[in-house]
Amino acid sequence: MTSSVAAVPAASSDRAAAHFGAGFEFETDCADVAEALLGRQPGGQPGGQPDFVLLDVRNAESYHRGHLPGAVNLPHGKIVAVKMAEYAPDTVFVTYCAGPHCNGAQRGAYRLAKLGRPVKLMIGGVTGWLDEGYALTAPGE
Repeated sequence: MTSSVAAVPAASSDRAAAHFGAGFEFETDCADVAEALLGRQPGGQPGGQPDFVLLDVRNAESYHRGHLPGAVNLPHGKIVAVKMAEYAPDTVFVTYCAGPHCNGAQRGAYRLAKLGRPVKLMIGGVTGWLDEGYALTAPGE
């Protein structure tokens, strides 16, 4: 008897690698963002300053209650060309919102992509960040 899992055969290794590898072009996770914020390269090697801008796309009230260290607050609905003009065209942005129950990060990433900006979404958002054991900060900290 064939299970529901095996009823549709798994993709070839080449197709699976292409599919799962493409995901890294669009998303990053809390651990990778945390390592970069600490100035570490992959594998824990020293690396200096983060090479991206971390955008908290939630509303200002949520941001002020607590956000990821170093994050800039720019609600997704306010991501427009004039606001992005202060950043070099090749600046990579990483968007996040409240968590997996919220599509704000995806909305922000979409708006940035439509403006021709390189962007990734941090999966998990604030919920994932806290679940991983990282702390939030508030303005002035």
